[in-house]
Amino acid sequence: MKNFFINGKKIDNGFRPYIIAEMSGNHNQSFEHGLNIIESASKINASAVKLQTYTAETLTIDSDKKDFVIDDHKLWKNYNLFQLYKKAYTNWDWIKEYIIYAKKLNIDCFSSVFDESSIDFMESLDVSAYKIASFENNHIPLIKMAARTKKPLIISTGLASEEEIDEAVAVARENNCEQLALLKCTSDYPADPKDSNLLSIPYLKQKYGCQVGLSDHTLGIGASLASIALGGTIIEKHFTTTRTIETVDSKFSADSNEFALLIKEANLIAKSLGKITFGYSLNEKKSINFRRSIYAIENIKKGDLFSKKNIRIIRPGYGVHPRYFEKLIGKKSPKEFLYGDRLDNSVLNIL
Repeated sequence: MKNFFINGKKIDNGFRPYIIAEMSGNHNQSFEHGLNIIESASKINASAVKLQTYTAETLTIDSDKKDFVIDDHKLWKNYNLFQLYKKAYTNWDWIKEYIIYAKKLNIDCFSSVFDESSIDFMESLDVSAYKIASFENNHIPLIKMAARTKKPLIISTGLASEEEIDEAVAVARENNCEQLALLKCTSDYPADPKDSNLLSIPYLKQKYGCQVGLSDHTLGIGASLASIALGGTIIEKHFTTTRTIETVDSKFSADSNEFALLIKEANLIAKSLGKITFGYSLNEKKSINFRRSIYAIENIKKGDLFSKKNIRIIRPGYGVHPRYFEKLIGKKSPKEFLYGDRLDNSVLNIL
């Protein structure tokens, strides 16, 4: 697996999870509110703020024909696609200012790209990475163009079959993408946790040999935290300062308090994963006195026979291992032990 960095930050197990606050349409067509979202993300130590760079015209056409009207969605029912994207899009002049502001606050800021014009625009701003959204992961020319920038590329896998993921990964790598990450994603808003299928994360990681994480549209932070425990290294979640401001995304976005808790707990989980190891750590050494070992519970002279009356398996754990207790019974003591003395390694020579 090749190293994966965004703006100098290494993303891998054993490092701080890279947690992306997705602004999406939560600015609610207010430039100032977008600035507040970036400032809030910075204050709670999010790794990055992610924007979406498109216009309604670059995504679709303005049509009320049946194909273009959303008729079965709990949040956006009866919108046509053009209307929804017009409401949710981010003004490109704002995007430039948002990226400048994020740099001042020392928080990464990059964008999902949706067509060639958005990549050209992002290149002019020299962003640190690119994201391909789930709805675009079948846009092969877009993946080619993003890969050719040689910037780190994150692709969400929502809606894609395994064969389509194979194709997207192959296209990215064939077009000089050396730093690739995949995000398991359920493209439902909000998503039901039962559809998350997080066990796909270690599978994707092993199959494609790249960093894998979660684009989380569930309510709460449980799915995101579970993804870290399964080896995920990136979390992307929609973010708003408060859900009292209703936006196209607010109902499935984490607010500042929830997102701050996500960051705190994800860091703890990542730290706790550690490595495969047994025995005791340096910090555990002081707890050895709570283990059991073999001690003299009567005065024992040299040559006396060990018995269940004069030795016992008790705490603390400084004496010889309890595995030797039964073998010692009936054997002659090699030396004198007083009441409360630990049996030491000298007794092993008589076994």
